[in-house]
Amino acid sequence: MRIEILGTESLGVRGLSCVVKAKERKIVIDPGLALGYTRHGLLPHPLQVAVGETVRQKILLALEDATDVVFSHFHGDHVPLVDANPFQMPAQKVAALCQARKIRFWAKGPHGLSQNMVQRLQSLRLALENDLPNAEGQSDGLLTFSLPVPHGQRSEHRGFVMMTRVEEGKEVFVHASDIQLLDDDTVTCILAWQPTIVLASGPPLYLPHLSQKQRQMAWHNALRLAHRVDTLILDHHLMRSNGGARWLDKLSSITEHKVICAADFLGRHRTLLEAWRQRLYAEMPVPEGWHKAFALGEVDTRRYRSRKYAPQIC
Repeated sequence: MRIEILGTESLGVRGLSCVVKAKERKIVIDPGLALGYTRHGLLPHPLQVAVGETVRQKILLALEDATDVVFSHFHGDHVPLVDANPFQMPAQKVAALCQARKIRFWAKGPHGLSQNMVQRLQSLRLALENDLPNAEGQSDGLLTFSLPVPHGQRSEHRGFVMMTRVEEGKEVFVHASDIQLLDDDTVTCILAWQPTIVLASGPPLYLPHLSQKQRQMAWHNALRLAHRVDTLILDHHLMRSNGGARWLDKLSSITEHKVICAADFLGRHRTLLEAWRQRLYAEMPVPEGWHKAFALGEVDTRRYRSRKYAPQIC
């Protein structure tokens, strides 16, 4: 089994996209991305936009010969969108790659979706010319999908997501999108799958309303996974702040298995661009009107890709 993580917060974008190659299958999970439309009252810095363009191209390249595509849920950092903003993945580009081939789609069902998410599912069906049948609780060879699990804490009514299990030989990979380690039963479900490697969203420590009880629950569940999974990759919500990175390192220091973020897994520098947004603006000021001009195609990100302009923050 080969696993490549394409885009997540430690790699500079919002998302949890990855590719899993096992036997004759190439499975792309959650082929979407976003940049956090505003943070600290600031739009994405052009350096973030440049990284987002690179990740978007990686996802599209992965889709060119994919056999399977999984949508864990329908938030804009996880799926392509018909009405994508300039920093997301347009469904039209994905459709152009997928319609010419017999790709198998595996999608979260309608349970627990808001009306807005139901409409997003319907528009995605039309764009992809595919019914996107409900995969929850289904299996297909090396693939298994969970029943709906909470997006965060069960009592918060933030919807549900679908987890994915891929098995090849003695290796078992679990993609646990947006669980945030805030539901004990969800972690029990993951452990019942006996994974050797897990990619999951850690808790959103950057949110001031996250209670102390929730923080303790996330820590407890992280320890449960860390003690029983050979490689635990925690990212996404967790890595939207420098405090999240420190939390991850503390967890890693007291467990016997590998506990890392996506950048660590790939052997790259951690690039927490969303956490660094204010610093990016301070070190590389953004011309007035840049975002509007970018949306109109009047400017691009080339000058921000240059090492000359990149801040020394990695």
